[in-house]
Amino acid sequence: MSHLPTLLRTVLVMVLLATTALACAGPAPTPAPASAPAPVQESATAESVAAEAQPAGRQLLVVAMPSAPTSIDPADHRNRESETVIRNMFDGLVTRDTESGVHMELATAINWLDDQTLEIKLREGVKFHDGSAMTADDVVFTFERIIKENAIEFPEAHTSPRKGLIAPLVSVEKQDDTTVIMHFSGPWPVALQMLVHQQILPKAYLEKVGTEGFLKNPIGAGPFKFVSAKGMDEFVMARYDDYYGGAPDLEPVGPACVDEVVFRAIPEASTRVAALLAGEVDIIQGVPADLADTLAGSEGVQIKTGPGTRPLWMELNVNLAPFDDVKVRQALNYAVDKDLLVEMLYGGRAVVLPGVLSPYNNYADPDLKPYPYDKDKASALLKEAGWDDANNDGTLDKDGRPFAFVIDTQEVTRQIAEAVASQLRDVGIEASVRIWEYSVILPKLLAGERQAYVGDWGDSAFDPVGHMEAKWHGYVQGESYGRGNFSTYDNPRVNELIVAGETQADPEARKKVYYEAQQILHEEAPAVFLLLPEVIEAARDRVVGWTPAADGRVNLHDVCVK
Repeated sequence: MSHLPTLLRTVLVMVLLATTALACAGPAPTPAPASAPAPVQESATAESVAAEAQPAGRQLLVVAMPSAPTSIDPADHRNRESETVIRNMFDGLVTRDTESGVHMELATAINWLDDQTLEIKLREGVKFHDGSAMTADDVVFTFERIIKENAIEFPEAHTSPRKGLIAPLVSVEKQDDTTVIMHFSGPWPVALQMLVHQQILPKAYLEKVGTEGFLKNPIGAGPFKFVSAKGMDEFVMARYDDYYGGAPDLEPVGPACVDEVVFRAIPEASTRVAALLAGEVDIIQGVPADLADTLAGSEGVQIKTGPGTRPLWMELNVNLAPFDDVKVRQALNYAVDKDLLVEMLYGGRAVVLPGVLSPYNNYADPDLKPYPYDKDKASALLKEAGWDDANNDGTLDKDGRPFAFVIDTQEVTRQIAEAVASQLRDVGIEASVRIWEYSVILPKLLAGERQAYVGDWGDSAFDPVGHMEAKWHGYVQGESYGRGNFSTYDNPRVNELIVAGETQADPEARKKVYYEAQQILHEEAPAVFLLLPEVIEAARDRVVGWTPAADGRVNLHDVCVK
């Protein structure tokens, strides 16, 4: 941190740490969930922001992210930091606004010709960063690269990890230079929400340079163009002056406000905070709740929050003892004081999960309530399952073996995993925590080798599709189903309901389907349903036009500095 002496920086970080130690003509826009808390908004209008943010000299904006992107190829990642960087260089057919849902971007109109066929009209006059025109060929190429097997050739031939996000898409065809037809395997009511996450690539350029060359110098049609990178830890971009303007019904429309942006990975939260206070970065993502209050009282800093989209659970392997017993799984849900976790770990900036879906999900069953904290109920259920403290040593046992297990997790969720373990020890369960890199633990989880895992899963569409199929449908090799099912849960009726919900166009019929699935999952408890943290970000006061996105992907096209 070049702007602060070493000693001062050290003291700053120590003070912060000490302070916090306790503890997606076109269809109408798709509405955002009415129940989600609205993010804190600035009072300035788009016009006043543009007028206000006109300082002399180069306008630079620096964003600090909690982790580095895994790729800047729009077809080759499943990572929020990757998508944050990508969405500032590439635009999609549609985009999503935190408050008002899905809006046209590179598309001008999207119409269902029938319940399996989508007609997409493309904006004319859009140019990629190399000056070439975007046409239907680019859109067809983009989606074929995602849905075709082994279409990505570097570093070795493989299939796009994003295929599961648009699994019902069977084929894409060009009708003319400005019209594309998408064919789906069946009705897919959330097509627009899911298309938000697919950005358009320039076919001719990528075919010329290959994926390897593209990664060295990516070209898109977004508000910023690539300048340079330091590995995956830092990306520098410059404003694209020939930008078509973005979604016409989302202000501001036109080129980006700032001249240059930098995305920088700073994994340590305290270091991100210190960098913000030192003026070295302008926006920081992933502000821990325990540092938010400290930052809120700091001069020259603004804090904003938004509804979270990553529910947290402790998934329990239902095919490994003792979690093959539903009474044990229910007992653990009663044994964890979720309200206390919200207060102690998140400073109230989280909500308790009522079940497998976020309460902000458009299809969350309003009649489902969270498992209440009830140690006596937990103990009674454990005793019914045969677990008792026969030798009065404080640890439950059964058939001569103690109730002991390991909670696996990542560093980012260590704190909540350890808090859960502590609460379980209060009812006589010897729970411990083990930390893994996600790339290392993932194959073990998918193989059903771990007993319990504390983690989260994205719910950014506020729809069960992409969430229910990934987490709570039984695993199906070669399909999107069960790709994130770490509990190994596999209920034929729930599987049937999830598939039915994906293809049911009538909202009321979908509700009936998903409500039944949620009720079964709540009763069978393949996880301890924990909580949903809010999105918390901070910025310097000079940053205007900035609002945290519910999905955590910051769009700098809208942001100015004063």
